[in-house]
Amino acid sequence: MSPSSPLPDAATAPPSRLRRGLTVRHIQFMALGSAIGTGLFYGSSAAIQAAGPAVLLVYIVAGAAVFMVMRAMGEMAVRIPVPGAFSEYATEFLGPFAGYVTGWTYVFEMLVVAIADVTALTLYMGLWFPDTPRWIWAAAVLLIIAAVNLRHVKVFGELEFWFTLVKVAAIVAMIVGGVALLAIGSGVGSTAPGLSHLVDHGGFAPNGPMGLLAALTLVVFAFGGVETIGITAGEAEDPDRAVPKAVNTVPVRILLFYVLALGVIMSLVPWTQIDGEASPFVPIFEALGVPYAPHILNAVVVTAAISSINADTFGSGRMLYALAESGQAPRVFTSVSRAGVPWASVLVMIAALAVGVVLNAVVPENAFEIIASLATFATVWVWLMILLSHLAMRRRMVRDGVRADRFPVPLWPVASWAALAFIIAVIALLAVFPETRIALVVGLVWLVLLGAVYAVTLRKPRQRLG
Repeated sequence: MSPSSPLPDAATAPPSRLRRGLTVRHIQFMALGSAIGTGLFYGSSAAIQAAGPAVLLVYIVAGAAVFMVMRAMGEMAVRIPVPGAFSEYATEFLGPFAGYVTGWTYVFEMLVVAIADVTALTLYMGLWFPDTPRWIWAAAVLLIIAAVNLRHVKVFGELEFWFTLVKVAAIVAMIVGGVALLAIGSGVGSTAPGLSHLVDHGGFAPNGPMGLLAALTLVVFAFGGVETIGITAGEAEDPDRAVPKAVNTVPVRILLFYVLALGVIMSLVPWTQIDGEASPFVPIFEALGVPYAPHILNAVVVTAAISSINADTFGSGRMLYALAESGQAPRVFTSVSRAGVPWASVLVMIAALAVGVVLNAVVPENAFEIIASLATFATVWVWLMILLSHLAMRRRMVRDGVRADRFPVPLWPVASWAALAFIIAVIALLAVFPETRIALVVGLVWLVLLGAVYAVTLRKPRQRLG
């Protein structure tokens, strides 16, 4: 489709063979759960160590930028609700190569993240069953994920709803309990609680501007996965209502959960004592007298890991389906079951996960870390393509005289350009810090490899939109 073509919409997009079964409730909780996982329960410690209490500001700034990405995604998804979402929008508004790279980068990102989550889940299960071989847990969770994703999409939506509810309940319980401890002046261990902990141990930003920037590269990727909301639009029962509700409510909730939860934790425990050896949630629950606190948290993170694997399989499977429909992946991935599920793409993702888990166990650890670093690059690449596609769509809307009256982004165009500048700055920061530099290098190599494959093997993509 050339830039001079008319603007596509839901009426002109080809009919999908996938079944619409996701409700507003499903999509809201899926978008919420995608950004609340083990990164909050365990990974937040690294961001706290980098920036100190000022990490709260970093979460707010990053959350605002991600909200603009989601609003851009939401406006396109409401206007053109298709399974491939941002990959198809990139193809339509930026060109076939942009869509090809974006789609395959997202598929590989979801695969790597899911492999990491399967590996983490086998470690979590070791707390309860130390003598059980880890491969048994990996095989069990892959069979469960395959069974869920081969059923009607409503089954997937229900499972994600309940998984997310478990995570949210744990966070809310910690916040309420932590606030109660602050109110009665009861600390964690021998430490007296108080908001003074936010400034007493080297100041609010003890590591200065570089500490804030280092934390930014960690915090941004904690929100990775929220873009999956665009893919759900292709199977939403009422995308015009479901997508706006999910986009508008979830960012606020995420900021509340991250900022309020971590603010309470750092008021109860000095940030210098949060070293990442254990989840900062555990001592809070123990101080509240909750029996078996480590085991309760372990159950929550197991749930979070299964939820993440489930959502990653859904997102990557639908993306493979959309790429195949556009002629950018093998045609077999367009196969759909009677339940309206792209079974071939789901099965190939499960098989890839199985192979990936085995490789993760046998290859040197640093080799897998190099591969996994592509997920870091992929997150910001997808967000960059979403913003650029949206800007291009808006330019075409102006050319065609189409009104931006269907879930338009706020503060247009200033906020959109500011979000774009933010994402570009984050990509530049990847090169600044040694810990993240490998992600940029691997990402650039990945783009070159995809470019070579595209130039050598890809036939002209089929027209999908418009």
